[in-house]
Amino acid sequence: MEKQNSTLINNKVFLDKLLRIMLPIAFQNLMLASVAAADALMLGGLQQNFMSAVSLATQIQFVQNMFVTSIVAVEGILGAQYWGKKDLESLNKIFNITLKFSFLISLLFFLACMFFPRGLMIIFTDQPDLIEIGSEYLKIAGWSYLLTGISQCYLGMMKVSDHPGKTALISSCTVVVNIVLNGVFIFGLFGMPELGPRGAALATLLSRVFELVWAVACSYKKNYIYPKLKYFFCRYGVLLWDFVKVLGPLIGAFLFWGVGFTSYNAFMGHLGADVTAANSVAAVVRDLCCCFCNGLCTAAGIVIGNELGAGNLELGKAYGDKILKIGFVCSGIISLVMLGLSPIVSHTVKLSDGAGKILTGMMLVNSVYMFGRSLNTIVINGIFDCGGDTLFDMYSLAICMWGLAVPLAALGTFVFHWPALVVYACTCIDEVGKIPWVMHHYKKYKWVQDLTR
Repeated sequence: MEKQNSTLINNKVFLDKLLRIMLPIAFQNLMLASVAAADALMLGGLQQNFMSAVSLATQIQFVQNMFVTSIVAVEGILGAQYWGKKDLESLNKIFNITLKFSFLISLLFFLACMFFPRGLMIIFTDQPDLIEIGSEYLKIAGWSYLLTGISQCYLGMMKVSDHPGKTALISSCTVVVNIVLNGVFIFGLFGMPELGPRGAALATLLSRVFELVWAVACSYKKNYIYPKLKYFFCRYGVLLWDFVKVLGPLIGAFLFWGVGFTSYNAFMGHLGADVTAANSVAAVVRDLCCCFCNGLCTAAGIVIGNELGAGNLELGKAYGDKILKIGFVCSGIISLVMLGLSPIVSHTVKLSDGAGKILTGMMLVNSVYMFGRSLNTIVINGIFDCGGDTLFDMYSLAICMWGLAVPLAALGTFVFHWPALVVYACTCIDEVGKIPWVMHHYKKYKWVQDLTR
């Protein structure tokens, strides 16, 4: 069957389409990952408390992003299929549904930041100085959270409607604007007052205004999709039910994943300052290495989803088999890159001797972890999700992360007092351990579904 499926594929057409979507999105992810690094470097250069407070305050946006990303992911899943079917009316309705859900969620977080910033900061710290700094940051940054929820809907629609390059351009330019304005407002360049953390929030807000205006303006150009007002207030019927049915498991999966990773950071924080510092550096490197597999994941979902929505189920299945092979190769390369970066990072970042040794060990663990993380991201979030098979992600996280990795790491930290690297390895075991399960589920081909009506 696999050999028969491979004959369906025009390799040149397939690779051209995959790379045309994947490369801009991978670059976009890389640029977005650089914003957090720039904030940390600039604020840390002024005062450690500035960096710490803003780092804690941005956890609010991290939680918001879990919801918004889930909503925009459904836009991508259903949108890719309806785009493949050339059903622009349903695509526009999906766009409007996405905007409604995302706006309501973003509005809640915006109101919380405006009226209860101190209450939000108290969740993460009991230090008065950090609470005060973080509260001032949230009062300004909260406006950007509202705008981000809207702009991500526009950018998500551009990806599925064959404009990934424009999406990457808008996001990348927004990152550049953000970093430049960071320097201007944080340090008070060009005669501006030195605003510190408030400057970082103001730079984020202005860059998000820039992003939203550009995205909205682009949506009205020829061959782009813009949300028609008549579909904003219409009855969506079964299409709304399809949206909610796909969204539920995705939100569950993101919450399992987000709370799990927050728990991992808490465990590292209880193992000492050296472990915390090493974990912070390892996390940045890991996020940068994830950009490529995230790009391939998004491209896989769009390419396969287009064919499934067009009714070409066998071709979509063949594309899945092809991308699975590419996923194995790319995951191996990412793993080797992580291993190769280990001595470079250890010699570049200034850490204590103890933290440096721990970082070296964490990088070695990550070289194994990244193989599983990359492959599972491509298969679960790319291939499975594009056919509406979103439930697997949620229950695989519930079992492998919450039934295995989190309990082991918690016991190692608080009960058995295992060495830091053993605890760290426990936090990484879930991605590697579930590879056989993911492959078994893949071969059931439950993800080969036409979700269009």
